[in-house]
Amino acid sequence: MTVSPREQLPTLRGRQTQAAIDAAARVVIARKGILATTISDIAVEAGKSTASFYNYYDSKEAMVREWAVRFRDEARERSLAAAKPGLTNWERSYEAAAAHWNTYRNRLAEIISVSQLAMISDDFAEYWNDICSLPIGLITEMVKHAQRQGFCGKDDPHLVAVAMVSMLNQFCYTQLSGDGADAVDDDACITTLANIFYRTIYYRKAGAS
Repeated sequence: MTVSPREQLPTLRGRQTQAAIDAAARVVIARKGILATTISDIAVEAGKSTASFYNYYDSKEAMVREWAVRFRDEARERSLAAAKPGLTNWERSYEAAAAHWNTYRNRLAEIISVSQLAMISDDFAEYWNDICSLPIGLITEMVKHAQRQGFCGKDDPHLVAVAMVSMLNQFCYTQLSGDGADAVDDDACITTLANIFYRTIYYRKAGAS
């Protein structure tokens, strides 16, 4: 899916109003989901009129499309941390877990929006697949690298990656959606995910050399 970002608004007031609308939309969507969120909900949360929303976006979907550009680029940058050379197996596991967690932590509304719209829109389904392909590709290469070291048996690297990303997505969503997200212990969650990464990928069967 190709999306072109909107040019920067010409006035400070316009940029501030759009930022307020975006911030309000993220709050409401994180609480209700994109499908249940209305333009009126966003306007009320922002303290603006419904007409103000339409000064910046034609629809909820248009808003999410613009968010998607920034989200995609940010997720790609975060995923590169786990591909750096010279990391220990534990460090690589930790970086991969942290990249996934921090993407959800910082872009939860975008993830909720794209994943839910993917259920009803071919365009967004394509984009959701594109988003998931980043961590799937990263973990697939991690498994292949581990297997060259004698770890992870004869498991299919791609299937391991798909299973891991599915688990990561659900875990991050469960922990970070709802009213208690601010109280979640980021370090504890990342460490838990890193342990799961490490034990899943860097293991040998008993008796294996």
